[in-house]
Amino acid sequence: MITISNNSYEILATGLLAAFFAQVIKFCIFIIKSKKINFKIFTTTGGMPSAHSAGVMGLSTSVGLIDGFSSTIFAVALGFALVTMYDAAGIRRAAGKTAACLNRMMEDFYEHNVQAIGPKLKELLGHTPLEVFVGATFGIFFAIFFHKYLLSHIFIVLHY
Repeated sequence: MITISNNSYEILATGLLAAFFAQVIKFCIFIIKSKKINFKIFTTTGGMPSAHSAGVMGLSTSVGLIDGFSSTIFAVALGFALVTMYDAAGIRRAAGKTAACLNRMMEDFYEHNVQAIGPKLKELLGHTPLEVFVGATFGIFFAIFFHKYLLSHIFIVLHY
């Protein structure tokens, strides 16, 4: 019998569930905006909120709640989260903008022979700073909710 409260299972579950629910929110926002259902949203990067940010901040907040916010492992988790969020808003966003520019250039260059272009480069790779902030905030609040309320009201035990 393994409990998932106040241990590494809770930390892992928090990070994964925060990222999953951020993707669910992203899916719902897409439905509201476009009035269409697209299940590919669950596997795409980019968009509001950042699932990467929600996951890593949920994970690091969970580490802080369980092992203490002054622990070495929390510092490592937070450092990992900050690098991930910087990458999402910086490097991956720049790569997405570059892809959009290249796609436009290819369309202009091959305007008479659209078939020669081939598949477009993926443009929605990164996040705006707001998407990262909202994802990170969601991850923090999800971790607190999961730790303080959900696990204390639902007894979760895995049997194997």
